Amino acid sequence: MFFAGLDIGSTITKVVIKNEKKICATVIKPTGAEHRRLAHKVMEDALSKAGVPFEDVDYIIATGYGRINVPFADRQVTEITCHMRGVNWLFPAVKTIIDIGGQDSKGIKVENGKLVNFIMNDKCAAGTGRFLEIIAGVLGVKLEEIGELSLKSTRPSDISNMCTVFAEQEALLRLSEGTPVEDILAGIHKANASRIHSMVKKIKIEPEVAITGGGAKNRGLCKALEEKVGFPVVVPPEPLITGALGAALIAGEQIAKIDKEELQERQKKRRLEAVTFFDDESTKAR
Repeated sequence: MFFAGLDIGSTITKVVIKNEKKICATVIKPTGAEHRRLAHKVMEDALSKAGVPFEDVDYIIATGYGRINVPFADRQVTEITCHMRGVNWLFPAVKTIIDIGGQDSKGIKVENGKLVNFIMNDKCAAGTGRFLEIIAGVLGVKLEEIGELSLKSTRPSDISNMCTVFAEQEALLRLSEGTPVEDILAGIHKANASRIHSMVKKIKIEPEVAITGGGAKNRGLCKALEEKVGFPVVVPPEPLITGALGAALIAGEQIAKIDKEELQERQKKRRLEAVTFFDDESTKAR
């Protein structure tokens, strides 16, 4: 049996196709404005990569910011639950998850493989990928390079304000004073880590700690967070897919609960859906 998780985030969309034994395919694409068309495209790409026809995917769960815009999903599940399940499958000992996304950041508390608490910042850019993207633009550095560059710092700058506008002005001021870019970035990461830590400690940070999301690809930010929380942190091999992975795992559990007769009916319905899947109106404009 095959099952899939599709996570439409604010900036990145991810798909995981899985069977009972392994992950068969993953696809990661930027999120565009037309979620329905994107959902079909990334699913089509994942199916092609896995070598699996659409009608053989027994259950699909959508999660993330745009989860309601996946017309072929069997169910929608919140991203908090899906991130927790994905991380727990990868790292069963993790008790605290820090997810740093493009437009929000989250703290998730896990006990015995179950979600027990969470906290989220989705009202302010501070502590998110968007904040770092703006600062990288101000300093004339590629976003994917800021983590490694910040690790070269010997004297991190003191960045006192985490409001995006004022932090931008402060970074420009430090630049005009002749402060090396790596020191400014190290200071930004330190301030960002402090902001994220202040949020997540409200749900009590306990080891092991995992960092996920696009922010987990930034080694400078991960190092600053590790220093702030006081525990070693773990990062998934691909930190962007934990939500989609969790959705696929939940999809597998759902299909396991269905009796043989209902499963046959579902498979018949999926075969009918497959006839129109690649001709859906949302994909015709490609």
